[in-house]
Amino acid sequence: MISIQNLSFSYRKNKPLFEHLNLQLEAGHIYGLLGKNGAGKSSLLKHIAGLLFPDAGHCKVLGYESRYRQPAFLQNLFMVPEEFYLPQVSIKSYLSTYAPFYPLFDKKAFYNYLEEFQIPTDQRLTDMSYGQKKKVLISFALAANTKMLIMDEPTNGLDIPSKSQFRKVIAAAVNDDKCIVISTHQVRDLDNLIDSIVIIDNHKIIFRESVETVTDKLLFRNVSNIADAGNVLFSDSSIRGHAIITENEGAEHSRIDMELLFNAVLDKPERITKIFN
Repeated sequence: MISIQNLSFSYRKNKPLFEHLNLQLEAGHIYGLLGKNGAGKSSLLKHIAGLLFPDAGHCKVLGYESRYRQPAFLQNLFMVPEEFYLPQVSIKSYLSTYAPFYPLFDKKAFYNYLEEFQIPTDQRLTDMSYGQKKKVLISFALAANTKMLIMDEPTNGLDIPSKSQFRKVIAAAVNDDKCIVISTHQVRDLDNLIDSIVIIDNHKIIFRESVETVTDKLLFRNVSNIADAGNVLFSDSSIRGHAIITENEGAEHSRIDMELLFNAVLDKPERITKIFN
């Protein structure tokens, strides 16, 4: 689905953003692209969408070099950017203008998503709040039925109930032919949604594993006394106790703590990587 090989890119000469970056993403998955602000998440998504061009290497999506933005590529990819512009038109007018670019667009599904998000359909887009505009764009993205859907910080501007609705509609949208990549630095927003984790730091991929593999290898739990917890890989303490990660030596099942894992990978990348290798 997505094949990135030896990708190198820089905005400024002699200051590379990516060097020899490699990443393979397959259909049937919801990937969480996690990283701090400035880590390169948005730039990586723009390469996938063909909005940035590699200095060297390749970025292929559905077999197409994304940089060429061929029609067959564009009609099978939709990107929800972090910053976006919507024209001063009604939802109906927006639909009639842009939906024809996507052969599998489902108009009924679009209005169902709007209803799910409680968006009034009789307003101009420019009269809506930022959060409402984002929900319109997310609804359009899902209704486009593209094989590739990439979303950059989609939960920014959404209130807590809307974030819950977002997770529900995205989880229902994935199928064996579709690949969804969601970028965020708000790690907890992707809990119980993604099935594979990609972490980018210092402009390179430092972690790429499925949630199932993570819970096989690592044990997430809360303890009151960290001294009795054994060989702790990473911990985060609060007045309620200690959230810890240890190796899952007893094949126990635990619920993944996405934020704790993210911080652990950034803090101890070599130690975590060694466990998975």
